[in-house]
Amino acid sequence: MTIENSFDIQRYLVEGVESLMRDVLRATLSDPRESAFMTRFAAASALASKRRENQEKEGLHVPSFLIASITSSCNLHCAGCYSRANHATEDCAPKSQLTSDQWLEIFSQAQKLGVSFILLAGGEPLLRPDIIECAGKMGSILFPIFTNGILIDNTYLNIFDKYRNLFPILSIEGDRGITGVRRGAGVYDKLMRSMEKLQQKGLLFGCSITVTTENLDEVLSDTFVQSLAEKGCKVVFYIKYVPVTEEAAHLAPGDKEREIIKTGINRLRTEHNDIVFVSFPGDEKASGGCLAAGRGFFHINSHGGAEPCPFSPYSDINVVETSLKDALNSKLFLELRDGGYLLEDHAGGCVLYEKQKQVEEIVSRQ
Repeated sequence: MTIENSFDIQRYLVEGVESLMRDVLRATLSDPRESAFMTRFAAASALASKRRENQEKEGLHVPSFLIASITSSCNLHCAGCYSRANHATEDCAPKSQLTSDQWLEIFSQAQKLGVSFILLAGGEPLLRPDIIECAGKMGSILFPIFTNGILIDNTYLNIFDKYRNLFPILSIEGDRGITGVRRGAGVYDKLMRSMEKLQQKGLLFGCSITVTTENLDEVLSDTFVQSLAEKGCKVVFYIKYVPVTEEAAHLAPGDKEREIIKTGINRLRTEHNDIVFVSFPGDEKASGGCLAAGRGFFHINSHGGAEPCPFSPYSDINVVETSLKDALNSKLFLELRDGGYLLEDHAGGCVLYEKQKQVEEIVSRQ
């Protein structure tokens, strides 16, 4: 069946992107170079929005966001890592990973389609400086780089200074103790040093926080947020934890916790207007359901496979063998969107995690 309702997902996402850009521009007014870049990017974002509108008229829905896992390698072993649990990340990267030229082609296709944001992930994306440099050359796309932050050195500081569309997002779990439990002893202090270097260089950066039932109060507290603001953080992503095993299911925010997160973020937005707060995957009820599989974003893994979401690592098409445009209309994506799978309620984590058996069945039929 085809999903029909009064909710306009395209308008919701376009307005969300435009609102985010206004907020980021406001948060960077004290930095002339950053403000100049954000002003140029706002114009590029408007052009991208027009491109998406044109694609929509031709029957292709293009999301504003793309998530690109540019490497399968990581230098940390974080507790509860979904990528390692899915065997998508390991210590040594396989030879079958996409090259920097292949990623540059994907970025170019995304630009032509009207994608405004490409979130670079991994593994640890800073293990691929060749791809980071390629991303920097795509000035009309903003590249938030979700990194553990411990590889930021002078070389990367110079790259981020040269290419202002590269936006490092450092992962942190709360205070030193909470971060150490999940990411390892000493990681918190390395993160603090990286933040200090970025601040001293006058570079825009943000933080990513995996929100669980255990760190909820800590990461939504004024004390914690203020500590990030004092380090120079301008954007905070609150990412709701998706369990990787049944034993970890209790860590995923349920309805009660999701309401606390929503209320907490709204409060922080009014009390800390020098920081932009983003909830991911966001309020699924407000957005008409899960935004994966091309409704609001989709994922390209380090081998080129087009997946609904990093938390749902299933693919029936590879963008190296076809195109980004074809991937958006893959049989898997179409069935997930048109079959109502993304609209169903779920207890916690995400709907595709709870529907993984059904997703596996869809892929097996292709």
